[in-house]
Amino acid sequence: MMTSADADLIRVLADPLRLRIVTLLARETLCTTHLVEETGARQTNLSNHLKVLREAGVVETEPCGRYTYYRLCPDVIDRLAGQFAGLAASARNAAEIKRACP
Repeated sequence: MMTSADADLIRVLADPLRLRIVTLLARETLCTTHLVEETGARQTNLSNHLKVLREAGVVETEPCGRYTYYRLCPDVIDRLAGQFAGLAASARNAAEIKRACP
């Protein structure tokens, strides 16, 4: 069953730039400079989106000198994917169940 936390996570991931960031971080750990280059977003805009992703537990940071590297937290994505897989399984099982109209 989907929770309000799952709904919040879906809203976080629904933003096109945040989804792009997550997609890039699924491939490799990147610093802010790399993410600016890859997305074309302004540094301040990107930082705001990274803060939202960090607060939602989707990414974690690793300081490295004067740079901050970002890494995707796959467990969060796995949990959400599991929720959607459960919904799909329920829908398959319920395909033939039809409630009669009164």
